[in-house]
Amino acid sequence: MLICCWRRKQMDRGKGTAEKEGKIIGFLIGFLSQSYPDAAYIHFVGVDPRHRKNNVGKQLYHEFYKVVKKNGRKVARAVTSPVNKTSIAYHTKMGFHIEHGDKEVDGVSVFSNYDGPNHDRLLFVKTLD
Repeated sequence: MLICCWRRKQMDRGKGTAEKEGKIIGFLIGFLSQSYPDAAYIHFVGVDPRHRKNNVGKQLYHEFYKVVKKNGRKVARAVTSPVNKTSIAYHTKMGFHIEHGDKEVDGVSVFSNYDGPNHDRLLFVKTLD
């Protein structure tokens, strides 16, 4: 199941697209794991840079959590590159923990060759309440 969470500027109204004046300002694409029945993955997220300080991303994540919990999932996962310091900081701020990998890059535990030769990745996990 592919889950797409789009939210409007007026998040409290529960609208379904991340729009402001007819333009998308944010989105989240995630899915329920086929291999792990308790897990869901956040695959791709984007927020217009002009709206990044307005909690659009946070609200997209929380909307995703609601959907996956309704589907019996207890764990959210995400993956990023060790050079993506913004993603690492954001996921940590959102309560994700970095899983222990098989090597360290810039002081962060990574899984070597996760996405192919020389493509190390950080794996994040968050238990949903």
